[in-house]
Amino acid sequence: MTEVSSLTGRLLVATPALSDPNFDRAVVLLLDHDEEGSLGVILNRPTPVGVGDILVSWADLTAEPDVVFQGGPVSLDSALGVAVIPGDEGPLGWRRVYGAIGLVDLEAPPELLAAALGSLRIFAGYAGWGPGQLETELTEGAWYVVESEPGDVSSPRPEQLWRAVLRRQRSELAMIATYPDDPSLN
Repeated sequence: MTEVSSLTGRLLVATPALSDPNFDRAVVLLLDHDEEGSLGVILNRPTPVGVGDILVSWADLTAEPDVVFQGGPVSLDSALGVAVIPGDEGPLGWRRVYGAIGLVDLEAPPELLAAALGSLRIFAGYAGWGPGQLETELTEGAWYVVESEPGDVSSPRPEQLWRAVLRRQRSELAMIATYPDDPSLN
């Protein structure tokens, strides 16, 4: 088996050719990627459900829009908290994933993290890939892999994140941002 180079902390940006409706124009933050598989959350799928409707104690700490995001098609009945915490040390109840981005223990008292939080987003479910599955999709051209920025986690306009992430690339990917939603209408 070949060694997997970790993509943890990077973004998977769906190519226009990706036909799976779960990932149409998705921007996925990879929270874990190794030889055992991959796990991430879709950053640009807000739901109409308010954080206060399911996790009252965390509602005042979430970034706008303060709704739950659909993190992916797997385990929609579970919640993940992803937070940006600046600085070298994170508080109890937070585990660094990449740079300033980390996972929040939603069972911890919110006041443990409140003072340190730069931003917080709550996700229902996640996107997951078995061993080698993501690498196959990458080889098939389903995803662009780009660097993440801490602001991607809490973008105030998540519906524009796919275009914004592509537009900031210093390559031909920036032109993909202009790809029409429905190319047949072009």
